[in-house]
Amino acid sequence: MWALAAAYFIGSIPTALIIGKLFFGVDIREHGSNNPGATNTLRVMGKKAALFVLAIDAGKGALAASLPAFLPVSVDPLFLGMAAVIGHCFPIFAGFRGGKAIATTAGMLLGANLPMFFIAYVSFFLAIFLTKYVFFGSLSVGLSLFIYSLIFPETGHSLLFGLFTLFLLYLHRSNIRNLILGIEPKINDKNIKKDRIPPNGSLPFQ
Repeated sequence: MWALAAAYFIGSIPTALIIGKLFFGVDIREHGSNNPGATNTLRVMGKKAALFVLAIDAGKGALAASLPAFLPVSVDPLFLGMAAVIGHCFPIFAGFRGGKAIATTAGMLLGANLPMFFIAYVSFFLAIFLTKYVFFGSLSVGLSLFIYSLIFPETGHSLLFGLFTLFLLYLHRSNIRNLILGIEPKINDKNIKKDRIPPNGSLPFQ
């Protein structure tokens, strides 16, 4: 139980929020899509900040999934990684207002199951390429993992990834609503650039 709690706290580190406040003087949850994740970081704070947030958020999932390699715990690495994902989405250190799981899920799969990582993120980029909507790529991660677990039932994770797919649908409910209303921006929408803000002085992300 303590290992799951540790994984949750690792996931709860609000990377994008910290970068926004330290280097840009803003709360990223009040800009762009209001999501404190790597995609909105790219939209609001630029490529350098987004790459840093992506690396740290993925690292949270990888570290959590790798805990059994360093500590005497017998918990499935995927469950530990999922605890970090929940921490990322509902961080105790940021008022339970977090991101939408995708970068931390990537790290979780890198640390726990490389074939699942490959399948999920080929699906992620293919869905974005075909639709031009990032949230479709995000939803495809959960769906591809669920389908994989059904094709290879010996993994024993069908229920986990079925629930994870529903979890992703819940996290992206605003994107789905915006799509229905016709206001969800595509990845190549030039209006997104209007959300960019400059760094707060001469800083690493300038």
